[in-house]
Amino acid sequence: MEISAAGRLEVRITAADVGKRVSVRSLIEHGPPGEQFTDTVGVLTSWDNGVLRITRKNGESVRVAESALAAGKVVPAAPARRRGPAASYEELARVSARAWRPVESGWLGEWELRAAVGEVPRGAAAGRRAGFTRRANSVLPLGDPGVPLDEALTAVRRWYAARGLPAYVQTATGAEGTQERLCAELERRGWVREVTAELWVGPLAPVADLAGDPWEVALSREADAAWLARYRRKGVSEVALRVLGSGPSVWFAAVPGPDAPAAIGRCVVDGRWAGFAAVEVDPARRRRGLATAVMAALARRALDEGASVAWLQVEEDNAAARALYGRMGFAAHHAYHHYRAPESPAPAGDGPR
Repeated sequence: MEISAAGRLEVRITAADVGKRVSVRSLIEHGPPGEQFTDTVGVLTSWDNGVLRITRKNGESVRVAESALAAGKVVPAAPARRRGPAASYEELARVSARAWRPVESGWLGEWELRAAVGEVPRGAAAGRRAGFTRRANSVLPLGDPGVPLDEALTAVRRWYAARGLPAYVQTATGAEGTQERLCAELERRGWVREVTAELWVGPLAPVADLAGDPWEVALSREADAAWLARYRRKGVSEVALRVLGSGPSVWFAAVPGPDAPAAIGRCVVDGRWAGFAAVEVDPARRRRGLATAVMAALARRALDEGASVAWLQVEEDNAAARALYGRMGFAAHHAYHHYRAPESPAPAGDGPR
């Protein structure tokens, strides 16, 4: 916090600092004994009518009354990572988007509108249109939409409504160049944040060096019937197969099993990057090194194709996966979120991400 030469806390931020990363200390109203202040660090996304809104790294929006401010200052961008590869948010956004391509896309300025739509096969939702995962059925803002935000969001809603889909915008927080202000503007307009996950990065060679014995891992260019039998999204449609098979250089891995593979995984090689996804293990055979064997085999193939660093996506509540990837040398780079338009119905048959 900023402390004056006389030893007093000082507020050294103003509304002109909106968009900058700040650290503030504010009074706690009716706080427990001995806890008079609370600290908040994040991007100052608005300062209106005596209230500051600060968006933290994980996307959480914190409101602070101007009257409660005890100290505040602008702080540098998050420090450079001490382990793992250096990468910008924009690079990773584009790489991860190329690894999970929609069936149809359009552009609004530098916003990519994405759709991968199929019919819901049966049940109460039969006949409704369903998008295969939010990532393939959401807007990816990669810059300026070219029109005012309200006009852009109206165009987004119309584009998805024409395809029978809810309107989603995918945003990111927690790294230099991410979209804290866009998150705040969406929330101000009533858009609902439904899913938060993180994109993690790490060096590739240590993953390739992990022991895979005694498991045999088969690699293929296509997701065959056996691989799909283990994939957690059952009833995979032709649209889903097109998304799964998309990317510059796609590999599928499987550890054979009696009825279905004991474990599977997917990797997309794109220049220096290898992107891991769909790493799944038979629940009855977990904690036996199967996921490690799958990732090691895919990593070795990616190294052969010239990749040197890796990325993957993990949901914030998946403690087992986070522990595994942390041991492999991965660490969080940024968080990403899916915001649904307030008037859009919840999706039918959609995967969590």
